[in-house]
Amino acid sequence: MELTAEWIAAFEQAVRNRDDDYILRITADMYPADISAILHELNSEDSKYVIQLLPPNVGADILSNLEPDIRKEFLQLFTAAEIAAIVEYMDSDDAVDLLNEQPVRMREEVMALLSEEQSNYIKDLLHYEPTCAGGLMATELVKANINWTVQRCIEEIRRQAENVEKIYSVYVVDDNDILIGRLPLKQIVIAKDYEPIKNLVIEDVIAVETYRDGEEVAALMQKYDLEAIPVVNVRGKLLGRITIDDIVDLIVEQADKDLQAVSGISEDIEEDDSVWKLTRARLPWLLIGMLGGILGARFIGIFERDLSLIPAMAFFIPLITATGGNVGIQSSTIVVQSLAEDSSPAVSIWQRLAKVMLVALLNGLVISMVVFAFNILIFNKILLAVVVSVALFSVVILASLMGTITPLILDRFGINPALASGPFITTANDLLGLAVYFLVARMIYAVAPL
Repeated sequence: MELTAEWIAAFEQAVRNRDDDYILRITADMYPADISAILHELNSEDSKYVIQLLPPNVGADILSNLEPDIRKEFLQLFTAAEIAAIVEYMDSDDAVDLLNEQPVRMREEVMALLSEEQSNYIKDLLHYEPTCAGGLMATELVKANINWTVQRCIEEIRRQAENVEKIYSVYVVDDNDILIGRLPLKQIVIAKDYEPIKNLVIEDVIAVETYRDGEEVAALMQKYDLEAIPVVNVRGKLLGRITIDDIVDLIVEQADKDLQAVSGISEDIEEDDSVWKLTRARLPWLLIGMLGGILGARFIGIFERDLSLIPAMAFFIPLITATGGNVGIQSSTIVVQSLAEDSSPAVSIWQRLAKVMLVALLNGLVISMVVFAFNILIFNKILLAVVVSVALFSVVILASLMGTITPLILDRFGINPALASGPFITTANDLLGLAVYFLVARMIYAVAPL
């Protein structure tokens, strides 16, 4: 829904007046995600009032939709009993995320107040890293024993579905809870009541172990178009499932981190963070860029004599640096995307470099020929045209290699390769381009002086 200024003003007025009937009526048909957006416009005390006024299951969905930093600060207003009352209605994976954001004492107090069933669900997940399959999974699911009939399975679905918000498939296990396969709901509906499940089960089921990285899980679900994927331990015992909504959240979070890395932002920040935090996140790469600029100025100073003899060379400095930076970013972006999608696992580094070199040669030839023709038409100086064209061709080749090798090296050492698409590669290619430009000019003019 669209939140207009008038609508929000009316809602804020109702909250200030504690007009419970109006608030309940206006939010009755709203999605929890939309209510979460409204709470961003309210102060913490008013937001708490609204959440506690709404049904507990709605409050649980609202808190699940809030950004972790906002939620952590917001829940400081709640007592352990108030948090426990909401957590009771959360999916286990969302509940674990919320509890892991709390101080240890608060987490223990909340766990002590939960029902035994919900507490057991959460305890199974607390020891997993939040970005691995075990940390992403929810323990709520519907499973059936391989020895059951369809009728028994339907009865169990009705019983278990009370704790499961979305049912995509029924997972079939043996007497030791070892995952055997899955049973689509459509197959259950059209089957006869006394049909044995073992005659209907699809054993070709894709599952992931608890230690698998979240990005690997996302790649599997995307590749095979899955709405949910079961999670098993190393012995194949069914422990939980990961649904597509959790994977979408992970993908968006990772994309935000990569975008910030590309932009030269060193921390995970939001627009409404403090001035100090925003400055701290942006300043390091700005300082590195400034250092690169100082070094670039020093490079130009070294070749001051060449510029005094051939002033027209100065016109092409922005062209050299900009082209090197653009080519480097293009190359690194393609490699980073390939690494993220794992789309070319069988391609060796030498195959990558050979392909990059071929593309760079073609791009370099086209660009250098265009610049050569431009120089002849505008300046009518063949030697200057040769210098700029050769330098530009060399810069394209070297920048392509830099843009390809840098993210591969960073990835090998466990550093986010998206950093290679940001200020790092731009600054490095600026310096490289200037060095190549002036060295080419010195060599060519040494052979064919003015």
